[in-house]
Amino acid sequence: MTTATLVGIDLGKHSFHLHGQDAAGREVFRKKATRQQMMRWLGNLPACTVVMEACAGAHYLARQLVAMGHEARLISPQFVRPFVKGNKNDFIDAEAICEAACRPSMRFVTPKTETQQTLSVLHRMRDSLVRDRTKTANQAHGFLLEFGISLPKGVALMRRLPDTLADRELSHRLLVLLMRLHAHFCYLDDRIKELDREITDQLAADELGSRLLTIPCVGPMTASVLTAEMGDGKQYRCSRDFAASVGLVPRQYSTGGRSHLLGISKRGDKHLRRLLVQCARVYLQRLDHQQGPLAEWVRALRLRRHSNVVVCALANKFARIAWAIATRHSAFNAGPRVMTA
Repeated sequence: MTTATLVGIDLGKHSFHLHGQDAAGREVFRKKATRQQMMRWLGNLPACTVVMEACAGAHYLARQLVAMGHEARLISPQFVRPFVKGNKNDFIDAEAICEAACRPSMRFVTPKTETQQTLSVLHRMRDSLVRDRTKTANQAHGFLLEFGISLPKGVALMRRLPDTLADRELSHRLLVLLMRLHAHFCYLDDRIKELDREITDQLAADELGSRLLTIPCVGPMTASVLTAEMGDGKQYRCSRDFAASVGLVPRQYSTGGRSHLLGISKRGDKHLRRLLVQCARVYLQRLDHQQGPLAEWVRALRLRRHSNVVVCALANKFARIAWAIATRHSAFNAGPRVMTA
């Protein structure tokens, strides 16, 4: 029997579809299996290349397959879709994954470590709690407005809501309901603070995270997300590739020899992109206190471009600096202070 050199797996929650090919690209087998059956069968298979789409559970399976002696590769689903032939089903999807993996110019996703995935879970939990806290504060503001009480915007006022409502003439029943809403807000606020402390402790023990904190206006949250998403950065060929993966480079629509650049592509992790943009906005707000070549570049760019363009360009620059720090094992150096007359 011909030995499979390439196996494509269409991942599912309970059932998995496998498509095997030999070195010449001919189909060797097709199988449908449960998770336990698949792992047992792959454990007995000679070492080969196993390819999957980079989706839920793919990074964990990749680590398991590497431990078995296989070479695990992950492909972004958008690169697999053009290779689907005819009607779509799970076996055709597995075959399309094999076809995409055979392309010499195909780009693969580096499997994340368990530490990176755990850190990513922590950030997603915090992001969800922040949205719930904002929703709770907005709900309280809306309820009070129904009774003619207009309070300033923001969540800071919610922390002292009982004192704010002490001198208001409201019914006892309404006060009880608002206090329940305030208690829920305080619960969410405490959980967010606990996660913030975990992130700070993690950065204190992480060598890369500590070096990323040397970038101006980059705080613990951004440095932690960069650590989780970028890792050592060696999966990217250059700093521009990392900035492009975050969606901070222009989209291109060129034809007939004419280059036409559009706005930023907004691809990749929107949470990381939003944090980098916020860091850039803070840097612009404190530009008068910044020194060095980076600050001079930003000042010169602000004279001829809109502030939003400057922010996106600076966020792109921060992404490139972060990649350079990760790959070169260095820290940010603002450079010599520029003397002005």
